[in-house]
Amino acid sequence: MSVPTERYDVAVAGGGLTGLVAAASFARAGFRVVVVEGRERGAEGDGRVSAFTVASERILDRLEVWSRIAGKAPFRRMRVWEAAGGAEIGFEAESVGADYLGHIAENRVVLETLEEAVDSLGVAWRRPSRVTGLELAGRDLTADLDGSRIAARLLVGADGGNSLVRRLAGIASRGRDYGQLGIVCSVRPERHHDDTAWQVARPEGPLAFLPLPDGLCSIVWSTENEHAQHLLALDDAAFRRELGAAFEMRLGEIEWTGPRSGFPLRAVHAARYRAPRIALAGDAAHTIHPLAGQGVNLGILDAAVLAEVAAEAAARGRDPGGRAALARYERRRKAHNLAVTCAVDGFDRLFRASWPAVRTIRNAGLAATHRLAPVKRRIIAHASGFAGDLPASAKPEPSGRRSEPRP
Repeated sequence: MSVPTERYDVAVAGGGLTGLVAAASFARAGFRVVVVEGRERGAEGDGRVSAFTVASERILDRLEVWSRIAGKAPFRRMRVWEAAGGAEIGFEAESVGADYLGHIAENRVVLETLEEAVDSLGVAWRRPSRVTGLELAGRDLTADLDGSRIAARLLVGADGGNSLVRRLAGIASRGRDYGQLGIVCSVRPERHHDDTAWQVARPEGPLAFLPLPDGLCSIVWSTENEHAQHLLALDDAAFRRELGAAFEMRLGEIEWTGPRSGFPLRAVHAARYRAPRIALAGDAAHTIHPLAGQGVNLGILDAAVLAEVAAEAAARGRDPGGRAALARYERRRKAHNLAVTCAVDGFDRLFRASWPAVRTIRNAGLAATHRLAPVKRRIIAHASGFAGDLPASAKPEPSGRRSEPRP
């Protein structure tokens, strides 16, 4: 007995942040969209947060999502230093004429808000389900799911670093296992975070304190596997002591910590972002170390650019899932993502190097950069999404209209 095929303009494999931004962006552009997601609705998160740049906030604002995200906290400053008396560099929003550099928000909350948004846009769901097979037939791509079948002009592979869509499309990838886990949890330090994102570069990996509401912080402690298992096994009091010492007591004693979890760190980059009627986005195309907090923002930009390119093609009477449109998407995103991946990987190698000569050079570099205001402004502009090849939805509104996302 044959399985009936349901037809859509766009199918999105993966209901994470990147996939749902893609689904909402395509739906708002008038495409008929379905999301294929393996998780049941309401599956609990792992406590992770993300640092959303101004560019990402603009995209979410234009999807009418940003103002509805609860519990987000702004960061107006960044402080980065090397452990044990090394050089320090600071960044301030005021230096680029902005009120803030970005916001910290819990991934689970953002995801729930995006799910509500795609529901309101009439996006269809297939969950829990996954793509198990692909077949190209003319201007359609047929995807076999668990017990059903769909066809679409374009399949967006946004199904994470172990992307099944990437494998089924025959797209190779290369990567690097960092030999680290990222330890995450919420903490309450003795002193207020002062709307500042703090990060200390340690030989075993970076430790970040990210501001949350009510004086809480979310930590991301990237550390070597053996040390990570040690940290996860500690009781709360012992963990607070080790955490405070590693952070050099910048915010005083650690008074409280929430449940801890760990996730493996690995860099992956796809050799191509496209195959016939398939485009990769987010972690399916590129996974990077969390030390710069750019992973989720790269995925959001991928989703917005892909929807923009497809909508422009459709408006000109061209195929939104055809080779020309997908090649344009790949040109706009791959070089940028690869540059960020290489830079982050290089920073990780640089700060984990223990040779005295390297330590001297990197401290001198940090100190010099801290004194060069034009260089710092350029770094802030690109890292926060004030510059670069942005999709229209990530750019400020025209003069005279509201130019920044509402809090």
